Amino acid sequence: MARTPARSSGLFSGLVLLSAGILLLLHNYGHLELNAFFKRWWPLLIIFWGVVKLYERTVGRRFGGGGGGISGGEVLLVLAMLSLLGIVVAVDYTKGKIGNIIEVPGDNYSFDFDAVPKTIPANARVLVRTSQGDITVRASDDAQIHVSAKKNARTWSETEAGRIAKPVKVEISQNGDRYEVQPSGYNQSDERISVDLEVAVPKKSPLAVKTDKGDVVISDFTSDVSVADQNGDVEVRGTNGEVSIEMRKGDVKVVSTKGDVKISGKGGEIEVNNATGSVTVDGDFYGPVRADKVAKGVRITSPRTDLTVLALAGHMEAGSGNLDLIDVPGNMNLRTRDTEVSLENPGGKVDIDNRNAQTTVRFSSVPKDDVQITNSSAGISLSVPGSSSFEIVADCRNCDIESEFPGLASTKSEAGDSHLAGKYSSGKGPKITLKTSYGNIELRRTASAMPLKPPVLREPPEPIPPATEQ
Repeated sequence: MARTPARSSGLFSGLVLLSAGILLLLHNYGHLELNAFFKRWWPLLIIFWGVVKLYERTVGRRFGGGGGGISGGEVLLVLAMLSLLGIVVAVDYTKGKIGNIIEVPGDNYSFDFDAVPKTIPANARVLVRTSQGDITVRASDDAQIHVSAKKNARTWSETEAGRIAKPVKVEISQNGDRYEVQPSGYNQSDERISVDLEVAVPKKSPLAVKTDKGDVVISDFTSDVSVADQNGDVEVRGTNGEVSIEMRKGDVKVVSTKGDVKISGKGGEIEVNNATGSVTVDGDFYGPVRADKVAKGVRITSPRTDLTVLALAGHMEAGSGNLDLIDVPGNMNLRTRDTEVSLENPGGKVDIDNRNAQTTVRFSSVPKDDVQITNSSAGISLSVPGSSSFEIVADCRNCDIESEFPGLASTKSEAGDSHLAGKYSSGKGPKITLKTSYGNIELRRTASAMPLKPPVLREPPEPIPPATEQ
């Protein structure tokens, strides 16, 4: 009797449906972004398909059948599932890109009102929350929460706007040891309605602000401040406590803070000025990220860059494809790629590992700590004063090493690799290590910055006595 070929076990089809369902479930609950997942991990789909088919073939042979063949139905199932996931990704991408452009039709009508103030205990925690609308929170010296609100309704007539905005109010309620300020009286998902809040909170109360869509401005708090904004800009100024900001889309500005500042998530530009504490940026911000005068340094962690600066006396700007730092008195550690690095006037230890982009470091004063720069497929340029003392080892593959320091000359092998090693000046100095491939190394000699001589003060000439009349 002829043997009937074994039918496909259906394992692959079941796993495809199961996997697609799990991915969509994780996406809907915010635990997974399909756009980022497919951008990085799409080859796993092919590996997954191959593993399952190998398993089916092995099982089929064990039980006397062929098994493991790819049927037309399975191909159509894969294409259908990929199309479904692709539609979800496209919708989310479109909403993220043009969500602020598409508005609910109609005209906007506003209605002002004030909530009844509420007295709270000293140092009580306060949460200000809304779904749509701008939030401004300022610190006050009294022990009450004051709220001034503006109800915004987008409709075709003022009568209709007044009707849907009438039940909207703002509640100040107690939830455990925390006091919450939030609008109520309407469906929070109704995009026709938004509520702008101006809130005054005792300055020693720890403050938290949450909004799905709207700008946030916070000022003059002596306590800790935290902000979670899904879609909008955030500005924090004049605070003494720690500042924590979580973003999804929007710009961040932080000015004159005394505590540590942490910014996480995703978004656009970041600007931090005059921070007495440290600044940490953890996430994917398309930038630029700017910082000026950060006493306890800057820490940036992104898909492309890992930067630690222990102190920033000048300016830093991290953009798309560039990283510029000026006046860095503390140690610096950088790991990045595809980023042109420019470091001016470092004062501590320098450790840079770059890929595929030029790295330039210029010392305005004699270096006192070790310098290590590693690159690939790009060049290195290092400038130090001629009065420096240092020991150097420089290597590059398929490139040239150019030195402006007398007595430091490179050698080149038949394969085109260059090497330079030696010591400059008789004094004790740091060790400089430079290494790259397919990019030249330049060792520049700059003039030492000499202090200005004070001007010579000359005694004024004696006045000429007036002539006497004869």
